[in-house]
Amino acid sequence: MALDCKLQSLLSSLFSTHFRKPNSLNPQPICSLHFNSSSNSSPFTEKTSIKRYQRDQWLYKNQLDQATLCSVPPDFDSIRQNDIALQLPELRKLLQVLREKRESEGGCGSGKCGPGNVFLVGTGPGDPELLTLKAYRVIQNADLLLYDRLVSNDVLELVGSGARLLYVGKTAGYHSRTQGEIHELLLSFAEAGANVVRLKGGDPLVFGRGGEEMDFLQQQGIEVNVIPGITAASGIAAKLGIPLTHRGVANSVRFLTGHSRKGGTDPLFVAENAADPDSTLVVYMGLSTLPSLAQKLMHYGLPPDSPAVAVERGTTPQQRTVFAELKDLADEIISAELVSPTLIIIGKVVALSPSWPYSSKEVSCLVEAI
Repeated sequence: MALDCKLQSLLSSLFSTHFRKPNSLNPQPICSLHFNSSSNSSPFTEKTSIKRYQRDQWLYKNQLDQATLCSVPPDFDSIRQNDIALQLPELRKLLQVLREKRESEGGCGSGKCGPGNVFLVGTGPGDPELLTLKAYRVIQNADLLLYDRLVSNDVLELVGSGARLLYVGKTAGYHSRTQGEIHELLLSFAEAGANVVRLKGGDPLVFGRGGEEMDFLQQQGIEVNVIPGITAASGIAAKLGIPLTHRGVANSVRFLTGHSRKGGTDPLFVAENAADPDSTLVVYMGLSTLPSLAQKLMHYGLPPDSPAVAVERGTTPQQRTVFAELKDLADEIISAELVSPTLIIIGKVVALSPSWPYSSKEVSCLVEAI
């Protein structure tokens, strides 16, 4: 009964919050302009990719066959609202099926049904061969997987055939689900007794909001199992042959986020303390703020000729890399037209990469100094 009330509350909230127009309760077929062919080359789930709808087709039933042509560019807020309206009937059905499955398998002792299992799983930076054995086992046995944009398509191909996939990713200008909606989906399906897997790129507890989801579920009495993944900094640095720490060159490494939550503190306020020539700086989600960050780092004493690298879609076949000195990196990124996700590494260890294109004199000096 509690589950029914909670589900009804969730669905009512979704309807009342996100469907303001009278005709929103009559969702329209998926617009074919959602499907931008240029996004098909991405190793990740882009907001305009048809692969997302094909992967999650259980939620849309016959809508893929009814995709309509549109004469105007899509409004991503309308797409989000319409997607949720299309998905709700099948989400209701799946909850009921999972509840009945638990009861039929004797999962309710003394008339009380315990919750299912929730796993926060890190899938690494993109290369499916970097997935841990434990992560592979869990995603093979899941009932429902809620996956983010930066879980690579190759990793999603490993999901068990009986599992259901639900995209909840976020990107600039388009959040398929709010964080609060993700919390409620995890809770509702866990209370239905499902094996729920929350898939995140990299490591779930490194700039992945996994801590927020874990805290929310634990406050509701749901146990959460965390399976770590190789964070982008480690995976991409290894791919390029860059040691994040190196004796005599870098005695520490620091991870920064390139942007803050809405209304939050300037993410670059740490530049004064981060401008340490004996440390390695790794910047996640920093494309838009790199010009400002680079200026601040140099202002606080980091040498303008500090080696640096920007890596787009690291560890995937679509990886692109730009090496440059810190003073030139922002301009080189613009020239190369790098897009998100791009990781930035700044520090003397970058020059130790076999791919570092500049003079080997500095590298020789670094090695001799060790």
